Amino acid sequence: MSLSPAMLNLLKKHGEEHLLAHWGTLSEKERSSFESQLMQIDWSEVTACKNLVAKQRDNKHTIDRLHFDSAFTPTCHKLGAENTSSLKALKRGQEALAAGHVGAILMAGGQGTRLGFEGPKGTFPITTVSKGTLFDVLFGQLRAVKKRFGHNVPLAIMTSSATDNQTREFLKAANFCGLNSDFLFFFCQGNLPAVDATTHKLFLDSCDHIAVAPDGHGGMSQALAESGGLEWFQQHGCRTLVSFQVDNPLAKPVDPEFIGQHILSRSSLSTQVVPKLDPDERVGVVAELNGVTQIIEYSDLPPNIAADRLPNGRLKLFAGSIAIHAFDMRFLQDIASSSQTLPLHIAHKKVPFLNESGCLIQPNKPNAFKFERFIFDLMPLAEKVTVVEIDPKEGFAPLKNPSGARTDSPETVHKSLNAYAIRHLKSVGIEVAPGINVELDAASIFDDDDLQIIAQSGVFPKNHIDESVVVRSP
Repeated sequence: MSLSPAMLNLLKKHGEEHLLAHWGTLSEKERSSFESQLMQIDWSEVTACKNLVAKQRDNKHTIDRLHFDSAFTPTCHKLGAENTSSLKALKRGQEALAAGHVGAILMAGGQGTRLGFEGPKGTFPITTVSKGTLFDVLFGQLRAVKKRFGHNVPLAIMTSSATDNQTREFLKAANFCGLNSDFLFFFCQGNLPAVDATTHKLFLDSCDHIAVAPDGHGGMSQALAESGGLEWFQQHGCRTLVSFQVDNPLAKPVDPEFIGQHILSRSSLSTQVVPKLDPDERVGVVAELNGVTQIIEYSDLPPNIAADRLPNGRLKLFAGSIAIHAFDMRFLQDIASSSQTLPLHIAHKKVPFLNESGCLIQPNKPNAFKFERFIFDLMPLAEKVTVVEIDPKEGFAPLKNPSGARTDSPETVHKSLNAYAIRHLKSVGIEVAPGINVELDAASIFDDDDLQIIAQSGVFPKNHIDESVVVRSP
């Protein structure tokens, strides 16, 4: 089998003939697989990636020219404020959940490499007592919605080429963590080739495969549309979709008040934020800049602007993004039907590559540029954006770093989950003895009303817990 003339000409046109260096050593099956990958590559995207590298080299980033001193944080609704507005939003969100108008999208394409864990990140055991996985916790929340409101929340799970098979196999073996599989939809995000940082050319990670990487959570909207996911949600009667990351077991994407604020404000897109306290925190901020609501990456903010504070001591740009969004279905449908694509972002990373002798090299320092899109870049395209501030103790405990790290590690997440459980048990009159781990069962406890039932049931005599336990609602 020889490479088709059309494909050969395409490689020559883009200066990538070197990718065929090992063609003569490949079997017929390997050649067929390799040509299939070559045909699936969007070569206009490759050109866009290389152009981005050139812009970075020439210091032509327009972000450096923006007038950050005019940026400010948009008005934020505070979740749980218990004022008239919050109570109206709570009621409206409850109505939407009871009507089955809400769907969810879980971003589950990440691997546990950074955690020192082999496998999809969602399979990492994280709960304090039962050692349930991230999937158990997040799927459990949707089971709790079904228990409370009587409707399943249709869930689309975005995987990546690196996690798709393992994720499907794990969830099938786990009986989908108790969810009805009729309300689950799997789709896979796309890939973008990596570019050699020195030559600005593509490279191989095996004799018959170009090195690629997932295209970021910003690939969600395109992948969801192309896979038929938007039609699937529409068939289930969804009008609002919420998206969230797999690495935050305290995430509250289906919080009724958040959903209600989104619906009542008639927003195309709503987003949850937490207060940024330290200007050096590595988190993007939601800001109004040049009349457009958008997220500014922490790496793009000049230090003096990042440190600017209001008279009350709060950072001027305090609204830290936690990647929980609500979308109007029509907005996502309009995006899918348009020809507009989200901008590419570049990252300098370590990527294994094949050398001229055909040996796989594991670099010890960044050697390549990877490219991805961010879902928050939909914000500037939205007609209206609503920002909802949450207490980080109530909804943000990200798991990103390995055991022993100072922040975002399994230990810090366990501490946050335990503190959350103890705090909410205490609010209904159940005391937890010092040093005890206690876990709230995500699948049966939706909110403090369920805990109140437990407190009145006599399950814990004298409402005192003095041993590690998983608290479940009847």
